[in-house]
Amino acid sequence: MTTATPFLMFQGGVAQAALDLYLATFPNSRVVHVERYGAGEPGPEGTIKVARFEVCGQAFLCSDSPVRHDFDFTPSSSIFVEFESGDVLERVFAVLAEGGRVYMPLGDYGFSRCFGWVSDRFGVSWQLSLPLGA
Repeated sequence: MTTATPFLMFQGGVAQAALDLYLATFPNSRVVHVERYGAGEPGPEGTIKVARFEVCGQAFLCSDSPVRHDFDFTPSSSIFVEFESGDVLERVFAVLAEGGRVYMPLGDYGFSRCFGWVSDRFGVSWQLSLPLGA
């Protein structure tokens, strides 16, 4: 079977911290597998070579890049999450906004009962929504 999976490439050895944040913040999230760089490999020992994990049941991959790149995350690509509970959405937004950047504060924008757009402290962009029918 052919699949498509979002892949988040972190720089500066922060993939574990991002993974910890996402697992502690989002419901229905878990680590599936983590492979770390060992001694003599291209990345710093102990950093994430590749991790497979789930956020809200959606599969993701991530890694710590062993090479410093001239690019990073951009808000033009974001992860869109629909919630069943406004309370959970508000909590997740607050956690992601801490040390991050808010593009659209939580509010009713007409297309969603509650919507917010934020990049977390690692630069990953999240659009959080409470659908009209929820």
